[in-house]
Amino acid sequence: MENRSEKAVELFNKGYNCSQAVFCAFADKFDIDEETALRISIGFGGGFGRLREVCGAFSACTMIAGLANKNNLGDADEAKKEVYKEIRFLKEEFEKRNGGSFICRNLLGLSGPSESHVPEARTEHYKKTRPCEEIVREAALIMEEYLK
Repeated sequence: MENRSEKAVELFNKGYNCSQAVFCAFADKFDIDEETALRISIGFGGGFGRLREVCGAFSACTMIAGLANKNNLGDADEAKKEVYKEIRFLKEEFEKRNGGSFICRNLLGLSGPSESHVPEARTEHYKKTRPCEEIVREAALIMEEYLK
């Protein structure tokens, strides 16, 4: 798939969470099947299970960056150093494109975690009041550029 950002949006609009949508759009690049990708990334949605912490779309970016890391994991400290540097770069880019934050509740204009673990239905009202679709698109675009 060439246009991974559109694939991510498509997955999001099918009902997958932000993390699943972004992570799964890149799964084939790392020989991960779709079901496994969806299962790995499900808990990161809603800022970690609707706790509204780190945005799930950004969490997917960090997982993808880890998969893309070619450093020998035999040297754990060197591998971590390299990936952590990349994550900081990705965070800056994500924040630049998404109103200065990578925290879910800030991106949504909320004051704290959701009281419920139950995801909201993707109604027209949801789509009009939430920036999530655009955040998913931007996260996938960032990763498309990063992986080139």
